Amino acid sequence: MLATSRPPDPGTSAHDRIYRSLRQQIMHGELPPGQALTLRGLARSYGVSMTPAREALRRLAAEGALTLSASGRVTTPELSFERIEELATLRALIETELASRAMPRAHLALIERLTAINMANAEAVVKHDAVAYIRTNLEFHRTLYLRAQAPAMLAIAETVWLQLGPTMRALYARLTRAEPPQHHRMIITALKAGDEPALRLAVRTDVTQGLRHLAT
Repeated sequence: MLATSRPPDPGTSAHDRIYRSLRQQIMHGELPPGQALTLRGLARSYGVSMTPAREALRRLAAEGALTLSASGRVTTPELSFERIEELATLRALIETELASRAMPRAHLALIERLTAINMANAEAVVKHDAVAYIRTNLEFHRTLYLRAQAPAMLAIAETVWLQLGPTMRALYARLTRAEPPQHHRMIITALKAGDEPALRLAVRTDVTQGLRHLAT
């Protein structure tokens, strides 16, 4: 059931509240590919009229997080193999650059924070919790990339994550993984060593490997 995860902020508009809640759900893979959303259902779930629900859906559709058909049906995206390949390439290009820019500012506190997030990511794998896995995986990358101090580039990366959220959930369901990916540890090791080529390789491999399994 779609619902907000926290009490609404009185200073936040109804459509912005719905937008932020849905955006998080889509990005974290809480909604599967092809999930239909209705204005009436959203309005009822969030206790608002259909106007703010419509504005939130339009905003998400503009970001590629939702697909709007000619008949007006709104669904989470079902990506073609070509589209998955394209988005994987975008992740490789943007995120390796963000990681490189973050490296000179990768102090000990950041590395400790990344290590803690990766532990939570490993716990999600053990529990087979797909949403927690995707959430902590993205938190790991966002925490690193914030040190790049490149907000426009990070915003583009987040838009790609948003478009991929349901697909990432589908990918996770196909895997029989019992251990977390090794690439986060490789990223942390490269940061500790100040090894930029190793960092770029670890990030590129981490953000593309699973997705390209879907595109083959």
